[in-house]
Amino acid sequence: MRRAGRDRSDLGVDPALFTTDAAELVTRADIVVEVIGGIEPARSLILSAMEHGASVVTANKALLAEDGPTLYAAAKQHGVDLYYEAAVAGAIPILRPIRDSLAGDSIRRVIGIVNGTTNFVLDAMDSTGAGFAETVERAQALGYAEADPTADVEGFDAAAKAAILSSLAFHSRVASADVHREGITEVSARDIAAAQEMGCTVKLLAICERVTGQDGREGISARVHPALIPLSHPLASVREAYNAVFVEAEGAGELMFYGQGAGGDPTASAVLGDLVAVARARVTGGRGPGESAYADLPVLPMGEAITRYHVSLDVADRSGVLASVASVFAEHDVSIETVRQQVVTDDDGSARAILVIVTHAATDAALSATVNELDGLDTVNEVTSVMRVEGN
Repeated sequence: MRRAGRDRSDLGVDPALFTTDAAELVTRADIVVEVIGGIEPARSLILSAMEHGASVVTANKALLAEDGPTLYAAAKQHGVDLYYEAAVAGAIPILRPIRDSLAGDSIRRVIGIVNGTTNFVLDAMDSTGAGFAETVERAQALGYAEADPTADVEGFDAAAKAAILSSLAFHSRVASADVHREGITEVSARDIAAAQEMGCTVKLLAICERVTGQDGREGISARVHPALIPLSHPLASVREAYNAVFVEAEGAGELMFYGQGAGGDPTASAVLGDLVAVARARVTGGRGPGESAYADLPVLPMGEAITRYHVSLDVADRSGVLASVASVFAEHDVSIETVRQQVVTDDDGSARAILVIVTHAATDAALSATVNELDGLDTVNEVTSVMRVEGN
């Protein structure tokens, strides 16, 4: 602990057991629980604990996503266990079902809301019509967002969790750096309203898929970004700071895991569950699960991901505009699913049109190239919004 002299008599623990020397403590423990967070000193302490024969329970998603193979190798070398259920989605039991319950199945896709702060913000924007900045301030006042919410709203937290989920689901090594990441800072009240008009809602999604690349090779698509999902999808009903993970497997079909994904009590619940599992293994002489990276699938570039786009354009209200816009989509082999047009009259009496286009599925590279070319058309005043569509 940071301050050993603080009065903790209400805990009923012998004060002689308290120490500020974590480095010395981990050398004489049977089981070490690490909830420090971050990369260092957590990594050094975990490796030291394993070297001295201690199994480890951790909630450290950042470390696991950056250097999980090193921790697994150390656990194997020293004959100890590594558990980390609390690293993803708090109290929701998701890692153990993926690793154990679905071990005989083939997982095709994992898509989840794995960050409570961003879900609270987007849900509040959806229900109130407020903008991003003021909603974040409200979340901070209510304790749902940190004073510096960067790790959450920029998608870093969700990307670490996506790396862990991908590694387990597809038996490969996926690091945070492999995950395409976009946050929610650019999501506007206008985007939320557009989603509502389509019968959708906006969520920050962690998406992990087993896919076939353009060259025919099998690989993994791992990405975090805001997306529209239809209200009929189970993830659309996840409100406030709750988390949920939706798994699609060949045999089991569709599975939904839902609950509190953050906070002291939910995290403690997951940590204690792992602690009991480690203790049982030590009593019976068994071993916990090791690293399962035998598939060794590559993470494919974001450009090869197959997705759909919702594009909103502010365009000139004159003949031929829709045809010129449609030709750009056709040029990049992106098929248009629906088009909606609304004429807007400005204060000076001039007219312009708002085009809202939803595409069929195409590669992200083709969709990005389409949007870039649209932005350069003389007839397009502004590309006002671009968002992916998931969940169909």
